[in-house]
Amino acid sequence: MADSTQTVKHTDSDIPKAYDPRLAESKHYQRWEAQGCFAPERNRDPKAPVFSIVIPPPNVTGSLHMGHALQHTLMDVLTRYHRMCGYRTLWLPGTDHAGISTQIVVERELKKEGLTRHDLGRERFVERVWQWKEQYGSRITEQLRREGASVDWSRERFTMDERLSRAVREAFVRLYEEGLIYRGDRIINWCPTDQTALSDLEVEKEPHQGKLYYLQYPIKGSERRITVATTRPETMLGDTAVAVNPRDARYRDLIGQTVILPLVGREIPIIADEAVDPEFGTGAVKVTPAHDPNDYEMGRRHHLPPVVIMDQHARMTEAAGPEFVGLDRYEARERVVQRFSELGLLERVEDYEFAISRCDRCRTVIEPLISTQWFCRMKEMAQAALDALARGRGPRFVPEVPWTKVYGDWLENIHDWCISRQLWWGHRIPAWYTEDGRTIVARSEEEARSLAGTDQLEQDPDVLDTWFSSALWPFSTLGWPDDTDDLKTFYPTSVLVTARDIIFLWVSRMVMTGLKFVGEVPFRDVVITALILDKHGQKMSKMKGNTVDPLDLFDKYGVDATRITLAAASTGTDVRWRDEQVESFRNFANKIWNAARFCLLNAEGATVGGGFSEDRQQWALHDRWIVSRLDRATERVNAAIKSYEFHDAVQALYHFFWDDFCDWYIELTKVEITASEASPAVVDARSRLLTILEQALRLLHPFMPYITEEIWQRLPGVGAAQLHPAYADAEPTIMLASFPQNSPMQRDEQAEREMQAVIDLIKRVRNIRSEMNIKPAEQVRALVGAPDARLREVFAAYVPHIARLTRASEVVIGERLEAPRASARAAVSGGAEVAIPLEGLIDFDVERERLQRERMKLQKELEKINAQLMNTSFIERAPAERVAEVRARLADITQRMKSLEQALEALG
Repeated sequence: MADSTQTVKHTDSDIPKAYDPRLAESKHYQRWEAQGCFAPERNRDPKAPVFSIVIPPPNVTGSLHMGHALQHTLMDVLTRYHRMCGYRTLWLPGTDHAGISTQIVVERELKKEGLTRHDLGRERFVERVWQWKEQYGSRITEQLRREGASVDWSRERFTMDERLSRAVREAFVRLYEEGLIYRGDRIINWCPTDQTALSDLEVEKEPHQGKLYYLQYPIKGSERRITVATTRPETMLGDTAVAVNPRDARYRDLIGQTVILPLVGREIPIIADEAVDPEFGTGAVKVTPAHDPNDYEMGRRHHLPPVVIMDQHARMTEAAGPEFVGLDRYEARERVVQRFSELGLLERVEDYEFAISRCDRCRTVIEPLISTQWFCRMKEMAQAALDALARGRGPRFVPEVPWTKVYGDWLENIHDWCISRQLWWGHRIPAWYTEDGRTIVARSEEEARSLAGTDQLEQDPDVLDTWFSSALWPFSTLGWPDDTDDLKTFYPTSVLVTARDIIFLWVSRMVMTGLKFVGEVPFRDVVITALILDKHGQKMSKMKGNTVDPLDLFDKYGVDATRITLAAASTGTDVRWRDEQVESFRNFANKIWNAARFCLLNAEGATVGGGFSEDRQQWALHDRWIVSRLDRATERVNAAIKSYEFHDAVQALYHFFWDDFCDWYIELTKVEITASEASPAVVDARSRLLTILEQALRLLHPFMPYITEEIWQRLPGVGAAQLHPAYADAEPTIMLASFPQNSPMQRDEQAEREMQAVIDLIKRVRNIRSEMNIKPAEQVRALVGAPDARLREVFAAYVPHIARLTRASEVVIGERLEAPRASARAAVSGGAEVAIPLEGLIDFDVERERLQRERMKLQKELEKINAQLMNTSFIERAPAERVAEVRARLADITQRMKSLEQALEALG
């Protein structure tokens, strides 16, 4: 048990000149993990509120990409924040078995050995996949550690773990027993390369420049022909009807007649169906129920027989006819078009853009096939999810627009889910077949034998869609179907952070299964992250070669700088990635380090928590100001994190550290704290400085965990007293310290106004020096006019600071500003003014000529920018970011022109 006086060892005298991110990253994470800081059991408060979050499980085959880095950063910010606020916090990690992806990886390894999975057989192949997983599957989790993710590794899960596999079997059996899972013949998406069925959500549609073929079909007993338009002429070999719209007057007299299908000789009917678009092609369409999903539905409505003319390898079957059997689908297309042309039945061919469907993994063009598969009926579960949304039971999407509507619309238009896959790696479907043709669905083979009354069973060879097990992730990872303590404590989880491209694949299915099996929506909030684009606004992809490796950023700039850059970019809109942004936050980290180093090198006799007397009126104005500014930043950071406005929290932290603390508070206290004699007043000033730094480091910790811990461990006086009471027996660490909370008692609006006036005055004098090109070594006279008596008192009290920070030989303060004509003037907040007499400081003629040259240069640029903004083509076609940059440049030049005019006026 750590007592309240326990403090960490600090080494202020040997703090390195430069911050080494790699050193901090390597030592602190190991210590946090070893001390159990990530586990919810570290919290000893039996009444602690609960915060839980499950990681979207990355594929076991994967490696860290920018999307992961963004989501993991935001999840860790939320987790560290709630942990520091005293919540019993669980962030549960794990990986997905990634059926197709993993099987492909291992098959490639076998290919190098001259083997196929069929050479090994199913059992040995699955063993080989497990071996691969044990050898290489930890890569992504090691990278997760590198990010600083404070996940509870003791609860790490894998979707093929026996506990999770048991949950999958339980869910399957329950759904089957309720009639929600069934096996049947349906048209499905088939990948000829991966040799498996795919759900609609595993198929990507993309625009394709192809051809539209106009084929003529002779009408039986007539000289007439009816022309159909198709992008896939090879499928005409499987046509079983021609369809027209019943309201299309062009074909009304043909409805019910018979067509002789060319090349095949099959007689097929002309039918009427409302689904036919009279505007497409000729208004007459060929119907191929076995090879088109829309035609399949039409075939069911009209009882048309499906003719399967293509096999699982996308080659033509015997049903296509002897001329075509064995041909690849594209070879068959060329042959069909050639034969129609020879017969005089090819009316014309047009260029045509249409969407083609590709496998989202191997990019092969999908082939719709009728196949015996397992399906899950979704309407009932989707309705439950819609009811929960309508009744305010969640989930709440952030941002709400457009994702709530996108989610709801998809649920309203949901179709049955094809859940079987023709793979060997995955959760095998828990169904067995008897010799007499019965299907037995059971939780185990032993149960199946008992139900079947025989040992002569053969298990279904297919596995479940990877997303089936992922849909159970929020509760299967917590022990379901058992009613475990973890399930009772941490379900439903608090929030899900994920990408928009898996709202349908994953988010909606987790909601449906959570309601179905546990009775509650699995998370209260769903934070949808933006896309990280390349610097040109293009989506990153390996094929384009424009990806950014987060690990490279970690090596170059440090984990903390990368994390806070990602958090700052989390505005809800897609982000163009620029390394310069990370570089600026690396500079921010260095700024904090240098400021902390200065504080520690001047910390003799000081301690965190000291230096604040009870009577605030005894504090210096800048002390009351910094406490108020810290309280304001504290309020903003707490509110921003709670509302998932991560970028706003970063802005508040950045401006407090860089502006308020480093640029002003340290400068205003520098003389006192660097005094050679450590008097009580000096020690108090040093203690106040350290205390403000310590509080600010806590605020920053969720975003930049490593540098904050590295500095915090060095501060004199930090220890158990700073820990949240829930962690009283823990080893001192900033990650278990209480997160600062704002208090009205800390706010001092008057001190902020008065200190801001002093800061404004110093800034205005510095600006004048810069604009008038006054040499740094030259001392100036600062003449200040302040009608407000209290403001004059404030300025008078800060004359030594004003003089030191503006290099002024004299600061004269009066009620009215009295200055020579040749003076540069500026307005100051609070109604005050400042003037700098220029006589003797500069050569008026030389300076006037320089300013006029600068004005002419800016005027030319101004004209160029105005012309650009007047160009409607530029405004309409240029990226919005580029237009905004030009407008910002216009505002900057306009302001600089105004300053130049004022400077010229001052010169007379």
